[in-house]
Amino acid sequence: MSGRRVVLAEVADTRELGRALGALLAPGDLVVLTGGLGAGKTTLTQGLGEGLGIRGPVTSPTFVIARVHPSLVDGPPLVHVDAYRLDGSLELDFLDLDADVSSSVTVVEWGHGLAEDLSEDRLEVVLDVDTASEVRTATVSGIGGRWAGDEAAAALASLGGEPC
Repeated sequence: MSGRRVVLAEVADTRELGRALGALLAPGDLVVLTGGLGAGKTTLTQGLGEGLGIRGPVTSPTFVIARVHPSLVDGPPLVHVDAYRLDGSLELDFLDLDADVSSSVTVVEWGHGLAEDLSEDRLEVVLDVDTASEVRTATVSGIGGRWAGDEAAAALASLGGEPC
C-alpha cells in the first residue's frame, strides 16, 4: 500500500486534488471516500469529475443514492454513489454497481466498510477537517496491484504532500 497525505488549506485545494486524481484514474478504478459531514467528499468528487471530463454538475447523490455522469471527452463515465443511507454492503449490491465498475470510474462516498468488495484495487481517500481552522487533510492510499508499482507510486507522489 502506498499513500500520500495532502494539506488542503482552502476548498479550492480540495477540488484541485480531485482534478489531479481524475487525471490518474482509468476505467475500472474505484475510489472510496471517508470523512465526516462537511469534510469535502462531494467537493473532491466535483474536482474528480472535472479531471475526468464528465458531464455535470456533480452534486451529492444522498437521496438518489447513485448518479452516472457520462464523459464529454470519450473517457470513462463517473458513477457517483453516496452510501450514507445504505444499511450495509447488501444494499450496495442491490444497486448493481458490479456491471459499471469495469468500464467506469466509481466513487463511493461513505463507502468505508461497504464498497471494498467492489474491487481488489482501489484508492481510499480519508478527509479530515480541523474545525477551528477549517483546514482539511486528505490521506490518499492506493490498495491492490493497480497501485503497487513504481508508476503508481510516482503518480500518487505527483499529488504533492508527504508520504504516509
